[in-house]
Amino acid sequence: MLPDEQLSPEQIEVFRRMTPARRLALAEGLYWTAWNLKAAWLRSRNPAWREDEVRREVSRLFLNARS
Repeated sequence: MLPDEQLSPEQIEVFRRMTPARRLALAEGLYWTAWNLKAAWLRSRNPAWREDEVRREVSRLFLNARS
């Protein structure tokens, strides 16, 4: 992890005080934000693609993603 990606003690405390359901909701929101950003990028790069092609490609990319 890069130094500027390190959580501060204050951030850690905020996450610790959250319920598991709230942390899960935040993670899910981040996932769908990333999904929508990737779809928008694919649409900009492939303007002739139909929406089902965009969805299929985003799904394929996310399925094969590595972190």
